[in-house]
Amino acid sequence: MEIQKRIAAIHDISGFGKCSLTVALPVLSAAGFEVSVVPTAVLSTHTAVTPGFTCRDLTDDMLPFVKHWKSIGLTFDAIYSGYLGSTKQIDIVCDIIDMFKAGETLTVVDPAMADNGKMYALFDEQFAREMQKLCKKADIIVPNMTEAAFLLGREYKEGPYTKEYIEDILKELSGLGPKKIVLTGVWFEESHLGAACYDTETDRVDFVLKKRFLGMFHGTGDVFASALTAALVKGKSLKKSTEIAVKFTTDALKRTAKGYTDHKYGVDFERSLPMLIRKLK
Repeated sequence: MEIQKRIAAIHDISGFGKCSLTVALPVLSAAGFEVSVVPTAVLSTHTAVTPGFTCRDLTDDMLPFVKHWKSIGLTFDAIYSGYLGSTKQIDIVCDIIDMFKAGETLTVVDPAMADNGKMYALFDEQFAREMQKLCKKADIIVPNMTEAAFLLGREYKEGPYTKEYIEDILKELSGLGPKKIVLTGVWFEESHLGAACYDTETDRVDFVLKKRFLGMFHGTGDVFASALTAALVKGKSLKKSTEIAVKFTTDALKRTAKGYTDHKYGVDFERSLPMLIRKLK
């Protein structure tokens, strides 16, 4: 029997609301992986749900956490980081990668810091410059169009885009260091939305677009990046992994768009998990 693979997931966790670890942990576990988590903060709800949420920052606990793992000999097939609340946390994740990356360890960085042309609250361009350091250590990064602009110091451009523009962004992002890039929020016409991926080793760009659902849906980036990570660790190609992640996210969005789940709480990804498992076989 194949030895079970282990993934370290470095994200915050909300008691209520589908994002970060409340997405990454069930998705990666359903895919058959053992998931070890490094919680960067604990919140009562994710920040889009309601004002007045509580938050306990765990920055000072992160290194002692993983040093204990190191002392007992834990190793990882992949390290996957998402939203980080400060430049200090970025530095710590860089240290974690240095501590545990070995051989075939895959490092996936979702540089979650911006959307819709704006930085998240409390972040600025200095944070984006610090995030470049973490991207340099990654094998693959998964920015959206806004995050890509901030990482590159470009002015954010609204869609629709051209294939040439997206290819230019992807190749410029590869200059930060990662060998593979998956760019989300790509669209050429109103009716379809998806992702583009670029592999520097083959110099190949692929586009994966599906039907677009209008509205603001929280947590879709985490749903996408978690499914992408699962597919990559399963050994799927970059294009196939991107296709699986787009399909999984779109399936969850379709159900949510029908009103079965309040958009601000996240998307109904749980009932798409059987489909993801089938796609990963």
